[in-house]
Amino acid sequence: MNDNKFLPKLSENLLEILKDNEFYDITIEVGNDPYVKIFRAHMVILNYRSTYLRRILSTNVNRNNNDGSLTHIKLPNISPEIFEMILRYIYGGRLSLEEYDTSDIIKILVASSELSLQELIPHLQLFLIEKKKNWMEQNFNLIYKTSFENNSFLKLQDFCTELITKEPEKIFNSVDFISLSGKSLISLIQHDNIQKNVIQVWEHVLKWGIAQNPGLSSDPSSYSKDDFINLKNNLQQFIPFINFFNLTSKEYLDKVYPYKKVIPKDLRENLFKYFMDQQSNNPEPNIINEETSSKNIDSKIITIKHAQLISRWIDRLEITDRMENSYDFKLILRGSRDGFSPSKFHEICDNQYHTITIIKVEDSNEILGGYNPIMWTSNIIWGVTKDSFIFSFKNKENIGNYILSRVKNENYAIENDSSLGPTFGDGDLELNGKNHNKACYYSRVYEKQIRETEDNFSVEEYEIFQIIKD
Repeated sequence: MNDNKFLPKLSENLLEILKDNEFYDITIEVGNDPYVKIFRAHMVILNYRSTYLRRILSTNVNRNNNDGSLTHIKLPNISPEIFEMILRYIYGGRLSLEEYDTSDIIKILVASSELSLQELIPHLQLFLIEKKKNWMEQNFNLIYKTSFENNSFLKLQDFCTELITKEPEKIFNSVDFISLSGKSLISLIQHDNIQKNVIQVWEHVLKWGIAQNPGLSSDPSSYSKDDFINLKNNLQQFIPFINFFNLTSKEYLDKVYPYKKVIPKDLRENLFKYFMDQQSNNPEPNIINEETSSKNIDSKIITIKHAQLISRWIDRLEITDRMENSYDFKLILRGSRDGFSPSKFHEICDNQYHTITIIKVEDSNEILGGYNPIMWTSNIIWGVTKDSFIFSFKNKENIGNYILSRVKNENYAIENDSSLGPTFGDGDLELNGKNHNKACYYSRVYEKQIRETEDNFSVEEYEIFQIIKD
């Protein structure tokens, strides 16, 4: 015999009790002025159906009520309409989700979490994922914000993460894309699938930035000076995550150059030079070597021969390959001249792309270094790139005795932090402190360890160069 056949009748009777104006012993004030409603209920049912309400009742209720007064509690964070739906669930175990708008189901989920209705929380999440997937994709910002503001919504968090990873274009096309927080948008554009299409990243970041300035048109030729300043302020946090150098010349000139005033001056000048050089399409490659080049390098640590080898590493060339690019090593920081502190490093090098860090280890002939193709920043974030590398020369005089280690976990290639100097990986090569005392060890972010020891080292001198195509 199936005893469950009696449950519908029990549910019906309990819902009748909820409607009855007799025998109630508690009133619940729900909502905020001017949208407030008083509900009548029964403490014994609330006590056993909601752990949150049980705590309120156990600490705030006068159980004796000898004066005949009713117990009264307030729930200001829940709307009366949503609480009425939840109250029917509490009494009758019924919740007809198919009858409700999806936005109301989200509100029921949030209220269920506040009221600690534990069996309802996973049920609502599964219903949304299975039945309302398209709606959630179109309203991604609301779902993302809701799910990550509450540690109970793990299934929705997984939904958001999977969508970002596998179908990011759906987020860009969602109706509430422009309502994403800056932090959420940064998280989105760092993913590998999105980084593959740089022009898409730029266009959607630009769309977001323009939307933050009501009344601003999409035609930059109509912008005033203040318009560009406001747009630049909105976009500056995203610029380090857009690899403009991977654009084609046409993409840059058509899509980026009209908005050049929102890009930091140094980056803007480097981009212009880079893409103008691309357009010139010089058919005669320039090979840097000791015999054919009269180039010099302004360095106290390395020679032009080191620079030639590093240039080949940048282009992923073998020693015997013919070089297609010639690079100038422009000195932008020298420790003995500018200072060794992290603050000085960020003052000079923030917003700079394509930089080589060269380190002379104190009391030795050892040279350490690293290449960062993306922008340095003081924000505490990981720089994502597949093209960075670190290296060492055991002896300055023997250029052939080197270790080259390319990044293999690109999501942690560069560590940005205002308290650190130039840092590659999770300590694979890191400078910090006033005198840059730091170890260099293998954290598996890069292919191999570039020193034979993980002991701390001190910096005698260090230099940072910006790599510019000749």
